[in-house]
Amino acid sequence: MTITLTDLAFLQSETGEKLLADLAGEDLSEKHALKLITTLRKMYSQEQVSAALTMAKLRLKAVHKFGPDASQLFFTDDALQQASDPLVRQYRAQNIEGKRILDVCSSIGADSLAFAQAGAIVQGLDIDPVRIAIARHNAHKLVCDATFTMVDVTQGIADDYDLIFFDPARRDKHGKRIYNVEGYIPPLSLIEKWHAPQIMVKLAPSVDISQITKYGGEVQFISVNGDMKEAVLHVDGNTGLTAVLLSHDAVNIWHRQDKEPDVPITEPQGWLCEPDPSILRAKLVKDIAYEYRGAMLDETIAYFTTAEKPNSVWIRAWQIIDWMPFNLKKLRAYLRSRNMGTITVKKRGSPITPEELIRKLKLTGDNACTLVLTQYNREPIVLLCHNFI
Repeated sequence: MTITLTDLAFLQSETGEKLLADLAGEDLSEKHALKLITTLRKMYSQEQVSAALTMAKLRLKAVHKFGPDASQLFFTDDALQQASDPLVRQYRAQNIEGKRILDVCSSIGADSLAFAQAGAIVQGLDIDPVRIAIARHNAHKLVCDATFTMVDVTQGIADDYDLIFFDPARRDKHGKRIYNVEGYIPPLSLIEKWHAPQIMVKLAPSVDISQITKYGGEVQFISVNGDMKEAVLHVDGNTGLTAVLLSHDAVNIWHRQDKEPDVPITEPQGWLCEPDPSILRAKLVKDIAYEYRGAMLDETIAYFTTAEKPNSVWIRAWQIIDWMPFNLKKLRAYLRSRNMGTITVKKRGSPITPEELIRKLKLTGDNACTLVLTQYNREPIVLLCHNFI
């Protein structure tokens, strides 16, 4: 269901607030939906029931991004999907106390509120009246110093801000991903008209770097606990590509200090290393391999191996038991001779799918291992590894 201004007015009323409070304690699963709707329709209109159920379900979905605050905030489904991870919002809001921030395409206010809670004075702009109304509601509930105005930002914005944060839509009206930054809504080129000491732009984590080099600045690729979340372009005097790995107790940053190091290509050593996805996107694989005295398997593959297990938050490592050129018959015989039955398959640089390989191996043994399909010097190989712990 699409939330309207009329729906929001009802949900903000005393009656609507009571209904939402009642729904917070209900089972909202599909199997109970008919009974619940039948009960509610004795007291509320169809439109009111639909709006309240939609918002109640969105609040449940929002807990992983907004925690306990989700129970008093408003959302739309697409805006909730686009809202940043809470650790990313927290990271972006560092060192901005007292700054005046303009949030362009502020949507329901997720980033604006994070900035405001960190002590900034925030003005949010968006063209969608429903999102503006929701953002105002959310700011009121969280008692934040953030105001929101409905504006078509393509017609120009004020320049008297310390930081401009821009979060353009990266999906079209049908929900399809937009891969070209000039196809963003509004396009990235809009920032060429703006003037501020800092401009920060949220990008898709899969952004093509060649599309944004003309804007200069630094691109940060941000992952949370090893899960790639987003890319952010900072136009503030810094340059280059940076990997950022966030966890609940640490902020880890990796930025190349000099030219890309030379790393040898060798046969697999004792440990297979997979860098954090932010390292991959920031093109820093050789940098981290060099740091941990590793060697590449192939110039085009983002794995490397080390003689000893690396102790790093940036790396997942599997101990290599053995390896061989890929040959299905020989691999099957090898695994059966070792009583292997349960295998986990990873791949990088191989056309074979894990499901296809497992089906063709037809293993029935009692032991377990991890198989890694990849390349060594452009030739397909398979690594037999202990399972990751």
